[in-house]
Amino acid sequence: MRWLPRAGLLLWVVACESDGPGAPPPTHTVSSATATSAATTDPPRGTLLSELTWLQAEAVLTTDAIVVLPLGAAAKEHGPHLRLDNDWLLAEYFKQRVLAAADVVVAPTLGYHFYPAFVEYPGSTTLSETTARDVVVEIVASLAAYGPRRFYVLNTGISTVGPLRASAELLAAKGILLRFTDIAAIAGPVEAKIAEQPGGSHADELETSIMLYIAPHAVDMTKAVRDWAPKTKKGLSRSPDGPGHYSKSGVWGDPTLATLAKGETLTEAMVAGMLAEIEALRTAPLPEGA
Repeated sequence: MRWLPRAGLLLWVVACESDGPGAPPPTHTVSSATATSAATTDPPRGTLLSELTWLQAEAVLTTDAIVVLPLGAAAKEHGPHLRLDNDWLLAEYFKQRVLAAADVVVAPTLGYHFYPAFVEYPGSTTLSETTARDVVVEIVASLAAYGPRRFYVLNTGISTVGPLRASAELLAAKGILLRFTDIAAIAGPVEAKIAEQPGGSHADELETSIMLYIAPHAVDMTKAVRDWAPKTKKGLSRSPDGPGHYSKSGVWGDPTLATLAKGETLTEAMVAGMLAEIEALRTAPLPEGA
């Protein structure tokens, strides 16, 4: 199944099912607006937890299930040309791709986590590192109580990696295996081949290219600006005297070099990497004490 984005809208049809104790969970036909008709689209393999009754949830939250938790900032600055919900759109897109291709249970998307580098730009939100760590631990532990022992965070951030690693350590002590996407590791080899900018990692050539591919309606290239210099400080600041790297625009990189073709290459590599990690998780040994 090939996904062809149009205006960044991923459309799905929910087929109604009976919600009796023995009824199967609802199925979801996921396709893009430019894809072929639903009749010729492969049915999805995964299940959206939020659309089930508790009786149906009981049937799918088994010890063999893999639960996917999408994670993407619902409000975080991405320069003048991308929206605050940029990472939320990423998480929702990857969620639909995973739902279509993998036999998993997909939990509701988490829109708040650890994003301290952007708080000088209005609208940006962050949790403390410990709160971000504990939110994931508590969500996962709640769902694990029903049976699942393997979880995958569909992570779209970079600063989120540290708290997620800490979450995994705490959950391992409970016999729960948590893994997560490291987007720098998955996308790095491809980025090295296609990037033209001298450097960057935020609202830059590469991230903007991805958005042109998956959600072009959320990109205004007329406002894209090059804003890059080698970093001497962590994070970003609106003031030259601020605690972070000075970026008047909130960009670090050169989004003016973004193209849809680069976005397709990056996105498809990331999806393939995520799916491979999910499948590896399926047979990975559980932590001691499971």
